[in-house]
Amino acid sequence: MLHLEILSPSAKIFEGEVNSVIFPGEVGAFGVLTNHAPVISVLKEGMIEWDINGKREQLKINGGVVEVLHNKASVLVK
Repeated sequence: MLHLEILSPSAKIFEGEVNSVIFPGEVGAFGVLTNHAPVISVLKEGMIEWDINGKREQLKINGGVVEVLHNKASVLVK
């Protein structure tokens, strides 16, 4: 499992264990799974989509940044 944390300047939007997550990167969407290589990326306007045991959830964002390290994806969104 991958720990996903999504924060805005005013609140914690989501925190939990997910199977996978797809981010709207500046040069295209990219997916992250458990044991993904470390990455830092700027995010453009679009949808963050994640899977929790077969259930898909999503969040529309206006941009942000994500850091993936040691099975944790930390996202700061606008």
